[in-house]
Parts: sequence; C-alpha cells; structure tokens
Amino acid sequence: MQLKEFSVTLGKLIHDFQFEVIHGPENFENIEISTDDVNRPGLQLAGFFDYFEPNRLQVMGKVENTYVEQFEPEKRFEIFDRLFETGIPAIIITRNIEVFPECIEAAKKHGVPVLRTNAFTSSITSGLVASLKVALAPRITLHGVLVELYGEGVLILGDSGIGKSETAIELIKRGHRLIADDAVEIKRVSDLTLVGSAPEIIRHFIELRGIGIVDVRRLFGMGAIKDTERIDLVINLEKWEEGKMYERLGIDTKYTEILGLSIPSLTIPVRPGRNLAVVVEVAAMNQRHKMMGYNAAKELNERMMRSAGGN
Repeated sequence: MQLKEFSVTLGKLIHDFQFEVIHGPENFENIEISTDDVNRPGLQLAGFFDYFEPNRLQVMGKVENTYVEQFEPEKRFEIFDRLFETGIPAIIITRNIEVFPECIEAAKKHGVPVLRTNAFTSSITSGLVASLKVALAPRITLHGVLVELYGEGVLILGDSGIGKSETAIELIKRGHRLIADDAVEIKRVSDLTLVGSAPEIIRHFIELRGIGIVDVRRLFGMGAIKDTERIDLVINLEKWEEGKMYERLGIDTKYTEILGLSIPSLTIPVRPGRNLAVVVEVAAMNQRHKMMGYNAAKELNERMMRSAGGN
C-alpha cells in the first residue's frame, strides 16, 4: 500500500509553540514542513555540510550562539549566509537569546523565517519532534469502533451491522470510553505505536440502527469520551458459523497488521445470547494480563502437563 505523505504548516507550529517571529518573509506561515526531525546546526555553522538535510527545522541554542559570537560581523554574516542559502524552512533561536543582526540580514537575503522562544533548547527540540511525528505520521482510516477499556485501546472491526456500535454503547454504560465510531483514523506515531482518533466531523457521535445518531458526550458526559488512544488490541467480530473451529485456549497470540505493525488480535463469533460487551471487556483485561507477563492459557497448560507427569 502506497502511503500518502503529509505535512504541517510553519504557521501552525508557530501557533502551537507560541514562537516569536523575529523575521517573517512573505507567506512564511504557509511554508510546509514535511520531515519529522529537527537539526541543531553546530557542524554547519562550522562549515561542514556533508549529509546535511536542509528540509529540517534548525534549532540554534546557547552552544551554537556562543560559537558564532566569537567571530567578527563579516564572518558571522558569511556563516549564516552559507546556512540559509541551503533553503532551510526556518531557524528557531532558543532561551530568548538576542538574535545577531547578521543572522537577520542573511535571513532577509534568502527569505528564511527567524523565530524565537523562551524555552530551553532540549525542551523545544523534543517537543517539536514529538509534535511533528504525530502530525506527519503515516495514517489510514478503517471502518470500526475504537474504545478504551481499563487503559487498553481496543479496535473493534467487523462487517456492517454485526453489532460494533451496540457493543460500544454497552461498554460506555459500563464506564468505559469512546474514541471513535464508524471511521477510525489510525496513525503510526512510532515504530512501536499506533494511535487512533475520530474524524473531527463525527467525533463523539455513534450511529445506532433503529435509533439514529447519539451524541455520547452529551448523553453520558465528558467522562465517556476520549479524543485519542493507543491501539493495543484488535477484535474482529464475525457471524457464528456452525462447524467452524474457534479459539478455545488462546495459548498462541494472533496478530493483525496495520501500517506495518503487528497488533494482538482476537476473532469473536457473534450469535444471539452472547453478551459481546462483557466478552470484549474480558478480552481487554486478559490482554492487559498478558502484557504484564501472565498468560492464563499457558498456566493451565503447565498445570495439565505437571498433572500428567505426576501420573
């Protein structure tokens, strides 16, 4: 599957992080940032540009500032001119350090925004990286329901009409929280983590056949909803088929692949009389036990092996 590449505007980052604009060329807020990493240009200020990635935001802190400070104005302009001619999207000065006039002069020459923040260099660097990883993360939208149970994010999948939304409502009544119904936007925010949320237009709403649209936030209160949640377990609901062999012990963990990550998954057959909300609730608790190192199926198997060995 070919994943779409995403970007975030510099203007949004300025708003989110409350950056002070020292110099902003025309339409600078529309500059698109498409890489989820930032760079401290220490080596570049010293003249080393091998393997330099000019698409990254540049963060200049006290160390870089002290290095440049030792030079005469003409040399400082030359240093910034060489850095800015690479086409970097912006440079961010931390700790409210006074910006060199030569930096502003070179920025005007090459149309590079100069921003400033009161935050420490390490704090703003880590904050930017975390924000960019979420904003630029690969993503897909799946038809399903995402709920939080006991701190576990459970993605419920299945054919239309199988009972996903009804199960979600019952779980909400039992004190759990809704993240998304019908459409779940899933982002891969790291090599280990998927995060799900609802599209803005349908956030907090559930569709129940025979009733219509329900606003979960207004009906059940703020404690019944959550905007985002990590996906820890996938539950596939399917109609019960007579004669089909369903999992009875659960010793081996099965997985569903989403955006290249393998997420533990279960297939739960649906038929009249089964309380799906309770089954999903137990599945989430059992998955939490497994994550903490306890597997009930393996424990039972070991007991049976010990019993057989004793006889």
